[in-house]
Amino acid sequence: MKEWKECLFASSCLCKNVPGSEQLIADCSDKDLLRIPRLPNNLQDLSFQNNNISTIEDGIFEGNSLLKSLDLSFNRISQIRKNSFKGLHNLLSLNLSNNDLKYKHMSFKYSAFYFSEKLKNLDLKRNVNTSFVPDLWKLRSLESLSIDYVSDKIAFFEEKFVYLKNLTIIDISGFTGFCKMTILAKKTFLFLPQITHLNLSKCKIQYILKGTFEILRNIFELDVSLNTCLGFETLENITTDLQHSAIKILKVNNIHGIFGMTTVLKTFHIWNLRNTSLVRFEAAGNRIQEIEYGTIQYLPESLKSADVRDNVFSLGKYVLDLVELPITSLEVSDNASPHDVLTSYVEECPTREDTVTIYSENNWLFNILPILEMWKKKSNKFIFLVPSKLIKVSLRSSNLKFEIPNLNFSANELNYISFSDNVLHTWTGPITNVNNLKFLDLSSNFCSNVSKTFFSKDFINLRFLLLQNNLLGLILPTDIDGEIFQNLQNVVHINLSKNKIADIPNLLFKMQTNLERLDISENMLDDVNFKISQMKKLMFLNLRNNRISKLSKYAMNELDSIAEMNTNLTIDLSGNNLVCNCGSLSFVKWAVYTHTNFHRREKYECKTSENTINLLQNPKEVYETIQKECMSYEGKIIGITIGILMFIFILCGGIIYRYRWKLRYLYYMIKVKWHDHEHESNKKDERLYMYDAFVSYANEDETFVHNTLLHKLEKTGGIQLCLHRRNFLPGNDIATNITSAIYNSRKTIVIMSSNYLASYWCMFEYNMAKMESIYERNCENILFLVFYEHISACDLPLQIIELVHCQSYIEYPNDEYGDVVFWEQLRKAVKSY
Repeated sequence: MKEWKECLFASSCLCKNVPGSEQLIADCSDKDLLRIPRLPNNLQDLSFQNNNISTIEDGIFEGNSLLKSLDLSFNRISQIRKNSFKGLHNLLSLNLSNNDLKYKHMSFKYSAFYFSEKLKNLDLKRNVNTSFVPDLWKLRSLESLSIDYVSDKIAFFEEKFVYLKNLTIIDISGFTGFCKMTILAKKTFLFLPQITHLNLSKCKIQYILKGTFEILRNIFELDVSLNTCLGFETLENITTDLQHSAIKILKVNNIHGIFGMTTVLKTFHIWNLRNTSLVRFEAAGNRIQEIEYGTIQYLPESLKSADVRDNVFSLGKYVLDLVELPITSLEVSDNASPHDVLTSYVEECPTREDTVTIYSENNWLFNILPILEMWKKKSNKFIFLVPSKLIKVSLRSSNLKFEIPNLNFSANELNYISFSDNVLHTWTGPITNVNNLKFLDLSSNFCSNVSKTFFSKDFINLRFLLLQNNLLGLILPTDIDGEIFQNLQNVVHINLSKNKIADIPNLLFKMQTNLERLDISENMLDDVNFKISQMKKLMFLNLRNNRISKLSKYAMNELDSIAEMNTNLTIDLSGNNLVCNCGSLSFVKWAVYTHTNFHRREKYECKTSENTINLLQNPKEVYETIQKECMSYEGKIIGITIGILMFIFILCGGIIYRYRWKLRYLYYMIKVKWHDHEHESNKKDERLYMYDAFVSYANEDETFVHNTLLHKLEKTGGIQLCLHRRNFLPGNDIATNITSAIYNSRKTIVIMSSNYLASYWCMFEYNMAKMESIYERNCENILFLVFYEHISACDLPLQIIELVHCQSYIEYPNDEYGDVVFWEQLRKAVKSY
């Protein structure tokens, strides 16, 4: 298709030809036009969207008999007269939405659409804020109608709609227009029995009486979502009316009160669907907590897809019915979390006297053992029941917080599983009976421990494995024999990005001979020191945003061995700290002559001793320049000398850095003990603690410490605290005061926050307390972490993550009931000695 160009009839409009025709498509949108200009007679599609047109001049379209589509939306048109569309005999689509057609019959003259007999699609949304519906009797060819409807009474489409025999699609949704249909009854759609698609979402419907949809025998898709005043009990009326219809798609999302009591999906809600040909059922956001046992069997065999996201499901006996589900796709994500669509929409509902909350005496949520224990066999294997025909299941963001145990799926056809964005912190397994599984997403689960048997031999057909945004950098370096992934022989894509991986064992991917894409970006790798030459089909290796300065000879040989047979091999080294010097000369040379392709090669920067240059913009020139610099004899001597000195300096610095906290701790402890020897030589006990606990906190959090913590622990709990603002000795340097306070306190309480992590002296206090516990207290646990605010695991330093995994910590709840437990636990922790 040709490009847009300026129209001859109006310089502010753009035109282009219809392929293979002399007709034009014209776009006059967003031009601040006040009127419609005279138009050529060869227009096919025309748009005047988002202008300031207030009047359609009579006969302005008289010469446009070829026009098929006209868009006049987002203007200020207030009246449609009989001759407004004169000449548009072949018009098929007309958009008049978002105008000022609000004054009942004053806006639409009689037979306003007299000259548009062939019109098929009409959009009148966001015009009328009353129950007025313009006279459309002339539009006998109309197939799709989008219209406003606002009424406090029983909604009713008048008898004139009986002439629109071809009308099958009606959109009255409040998402795109004005809609208020308080009551739907048997007469509402009496003259529209042919409707196949009906959208009544967000229409403030309060009642749907039985018989409302009974006449709609041809209905294919029905959407009554986001009518939160309906209540879940209304589902019975809806399904009763649809039992003899052609319904394929039913959407009842968010029809239960947002802040209402949790509900139960019962048999009478859906049993009338059993004889339908329903294919997709949506009931998201209805605060469903449980499903009545035996209900699932009434779903029709034709059902293939179900969406029950954003509910509050708890385990119950109904889980045993899951195997009876005929579906192939199940969406259960966002369980117990608010849905985005509700954040700005809360409907006020009238009080209903007949509202009754029913609590079953046989509530399985309280009277049965945990469901996993009920499935447990003597072999300690859990049987996880799933629908036998289920292909896809998603449990993203469902607030799951547990270890994945030894798990055996019931007979299934599972192809896709997503458990991302939960807290499945430990993957023990093994997981079995997943022979058909091809896609597994366990990303964003804070997992730091994977057993070597988790991926069983039943993962033989797995193709895509997404493990990004976890903490696998704590466990993968220990798998020196490559046992974790050894059964994933047919996987083609593995994503391990954002896992804090600093080292990968040589044999970790020894069995991944079919791997085509490996993503280990945004980790802490400084080289590719693991074996990849067995990946003969590898097409993309993502090493972006690591700590690589150059590739080792081993890594380059591994890549070349693949590139010799696979010319499609591409690697991404962007975002690394590449260097160009004599030490990296072989790497620069390799970058010039290798057959390996570089992704985003124009972004690769290489640091030299003087400046930063683009490595791969002209790699041969960069290589020749470095080679000349390195050939100088004097340069070699100086380089070797500097290299030896730097090695000694780095070695000494590394040793000092490795033991920096121990050295600093010993220095200050000698200083403190010398001070104590001079001033406390008369003490009989060799080690008496002056304080029960030293509180380490950031100055920004002192309001909480001095106003709340001090009152709860010292004044109420009788615990003697040491606070730097109150108890540090004036005249002493800060480091000495800190070390002395930790040494003379039985425990150290850390008030962990983002301010704490950003403070140098706070981290100094943390490390001094850690050294005290190791070297002075015989590895006694004297550190107690209090998370004053929520901090993502990705933002915590590695040494704090290690402490969180192996020692106690507590989160400050900041609520009435949680506070009581919090302070009691904290007092017990401090007094435990």
